[in-house]
Amino acid sequence: MSDFVNLNNARPGTKYEETINKIKQDGVCPFCPEQLENYHKNPILKETKFWKVTDNMYPYKPTKHHILLIHKDHIKHESELSKEAWLELKDLMDEVCKERNITGGALMMRFGDTQYTGASVSHLHAHIIQSDPSDPDYTKKKEWSGLVARVG
Repeated sequence: MSDFVNLNNARPGTKYEETINKIKQDGVCPFCPEQLENYHKNPILKETKFWKVTDNMYPYKPTKHHILLIHKDHIKHESELSKEAWLELKDLMDEVCKERNITGGALMMRFGDTQYTGASVSHLHAHIIQSDPSDPDYTKKKEWSGLVARVG
């Protein structure tokens, strides 16, 4: 077994939970370059020196866009990012938002011990998320960090 994924943070009763369970059994990091295509079936949209950009296979609901920016090296904490990688992340965020006409959204990056972050994968990655107000569930359920908040 490995500490690359945290089953406790996978959305229960979902295909995503099944995938995380398989990764845990395999004992590998699903976001490391040599493993990514084994577990992530969406195409890589862009690759830079430090990052790979792809659509999330299991987007939060209700979202219009849920993009992953995966650091190419296996690191776990934001303190391990170089200044150059931070700048490249900012440039990628600008590009993605422009290309997809994202006029409002969220940038989320969990780092460190998944026990405290709610992350299911410990390999450092960021999310660009834009909600979908046209979704019928928009006012009923918003899932942003793997936790569900009910709106009154």
